[in-house]
Amino acid sequence: MSGPPLPAVTVVVPTFNERDNLPSLAEQVLALGEHYRLLVVDDNSPDGTGDLADELASRFPERVTVLHRPAKAGLGRAYVAGLTQALEGGSAFIAQMDADHSHGPDDLARLVAAIDEPANSYDLVLGSRYIPGGSTVGWPWHRKLVSRGGGRYAGLVLGVPIRDLTGGFKVWRRETLDAVNLDTIRSDGYSFQIETTWRALQHGARVGQVPIAFVDRVAGKSKLSRRVVVEAAVLVWRLRFQGGEEGRRGAKGA
Repeated sequence: MSGPPLPAVTVVVPTFNERDNLPSLAEQVLALGEHYRLLVVDDNSPDGTGDLADELASRFPERVTVLHRPAKAGLGRAYVAGLTQALEGGSAFIAQMDADHSHGPDDLARLVAAIDEPANSYDLVLGSRYIPGGSTVGWPWHRKLVSRGGGRYAGLVLGVPIRDLTGGFKVWRRETLDAVNLDTIRSDGYSFQIETTWRALQHGARVGQVPIAFVDRVAGKSKLSRRVVVEAAVLVWRLRFQGGEEGRRGAKGA
């Protein structure tokens, strides 16, 4: 006798020149179960990623959707567009992950299991590189230093016990994501990841952290810039003076 249907999960994946990575990522995400859906947000990739995404959508019309944007306008803008559309789709859980295989589909399943476990009562689950069991593979030491240091810096300034605030591997309960008010967010890159988690905490969300293995991209070039790092360093002080004690509630370590 079969059990109740599993809650639907929409996975939002922004792309820009990810033609070499998208097919295998889509295959692995869809293989997790029929309740998984993929929403590709393509910023008019010159390498034809958007056309490839359309081919996937034609093969899996019930499970793959493509949102085409006219030009590259930053990761934050792509996520706002994709997450907003995912909210309109009605899935119980909405995930966000990179297209370059740095976030593993097996870890995605673990994040979804954590938020779907009633005993946890999580509203948001973060994939963390920097709690016990987490790791970063393939990065040079200076990139690890910037990433780990940036996360600790943000956590200290904001006063929250989250070790990987700059990480972008997340699973949201739809009600929590809706409360974040995505259309008012203007930050990008690391800043976008910090600000969305901070806003969730301000609304009293219970945030779980699950260890993940972050693997350097399989193909293509990293899109991290110095501007993104500086923006994040400045943002946390703005959030701190706007936030108050409410943003410190709800965070749960592993």
